[in-house]
Order: sequence, then structure tokens, then C-alpha cells
Amino acid sequence: MAGTKQGGQAAAATNKKKYGADFYAKIGSKGGKLGRTGGFFANRDLARAAGAKGGRISRRTKTIA
Repeated sequence: MAGTKQGGQAAAATNKKKYGADFYAKIGSKGGKLGRTGGFFANRDLARAAGAKGGRISRRTKTIA
């Protein structure tokens, strides 16, 4: 049953029974708090440059109005 949807549901039920109904909320919260890099917010100029670059090479079709 490992690796199937049914197996995943059984594992989730076991985890919730053993560790509490908020088990997945707790581990998700821990993961978010552990991050230390700050992502793009740490370097706003880099984020701006990356966004501009992405905008210039947009894959959307250009409409002729």
C-alpha cells in the first residue's frame, strides 16, 4: 500500500492520531520559520532586475491593436 493514495491517507491518519490533529500545520509552521535566506525580499534590487528580465522575455503573444 506504500506509495498509493490509500497508503498516504492511512499514514496521515496515523500521524494525526499519534501527534495530534494539527500535526501537519505544526511541521509546516516549523519549516517556514527555519528559513534564514529571506528570498528576494532580502535584496529588492535583485528582485526588481529579475522581474524586469522575466517581463521582457514574456511568452504571451503580443496583440496588435
